[in-house]
Amino acid sequence: MSDATQPTQATEIAAAVTQVLGDSLGYLYPAALRVALRTDIAGHLTDGPKTAAQLAELTGVHAPSLHRVLRFLATRGIFREDTDSAFHLTPAAHVLRTDVPYSVRPAALLFTDEMYWKPAGRLEDTVRDGSTAFNDIFGAPLFDHLQGEGERERLFTDAMDTMSMTEQNGIVASYDFPQTGTVIDLAGGLGGFLRTLLARNPGLRGVLFERESVLRRHKLDDPAIEGRWETAVGDFFEAVPPGADFYVLKRIIHDKSDADSVRILRTVRNAMSERSRLLIVDAVRPDADISPSVTISDVLMLTVFDGQERSDEELEVLLSAADLKSLRVISTPGTLSIVEVAPV
Repeated sequence: MSDATQPTQATEIAAAVTQVLGDSLGYLYPAALRVALRTDIAGHLTDGPKTAAQLAELTGVHAPSLHRVLRFLATRGIFREDTDSAFHLTPAAHVLRTDVPYSVRPAALLFTDEMYWKPAGRLEDTVRDGSTAFNDIFGAPLFDHLQGEGERERLFTDAMDTMSMTEQNGIVASYDFPQTGTVIDLAGGLGGFLRTLLARNPGLRGVLFERESVLRRHKLDDPAIEGRWETAVGDFFEAVPPGADFYVLKRIIHDKSDADSVRILRTVRNAMSERSRLLIVDAVRPDADISPSVTISDVLMLTVFDGQERSDEELEVLLSAADLKSLRVISTPGTLSIVEVAPV
């Protein structure tokens, strides 16, 4: 470290020490958050503030321990404790409720699940050998593991649906779809994005392509799109329905290795006609001024999936290997971009 970057004043040194030690204990926050999620504290506060003792009686946990955890969460804006030791909902706590349309509870439960934090505890191993520890811990890559875990597959699917809910309107509004045509959403989860796309574009038809276990819970039964959708069971590593006007890979490529990404892209290329377009919806990493949300997602992809948030140049290398080319990159209101892709 050069002298210019060393803290020189006592206040600077104290702030640096506080930051580093606080960050070293940062894992306690998601652990505490998971306690609040699993006991549904936000739900129990919907009808008004309650003390930790009252909440403990409702949830069957140890009251003094719960009080200490909630007091800690209050320092991060999750709940607020008043002078009577009662806890209140805050805006951040509201989104943990199950009865609000903007709830992020499923995503928070997934991100605090052992499927995510156990590989994070092995991040040093990942950095040393360049490969996620997930396979070593759970015996298979994440998506293979999910297929044998009904409850966890449901949690993962619900979490992705939750995240899509917060971004799909902006994505759909950012791309100028034609008046007619067919869109296939590949590994499109419960169909929230496809439902939004079809509702905004009444001349389009859509296909939700997914695993059978996911399709059983789809959310396409909406009068606004009635008669304009269907489902298809399949594996995009093997084959996808041919001849659609548009194929969508939303938040798919970023959690795949380069080799798996090329396999998927080649499968899609084989199904495309010369007029077809592939829309890759992911964060496209800039060379500078990378947003914190993209950098944390990038490390998450490294930790759990063997994927990464790629630059447009890195995406172009993958596309070229699959006989595809990028036509343009379209920004959306959030951190994601739409990469419009055509056959070579």
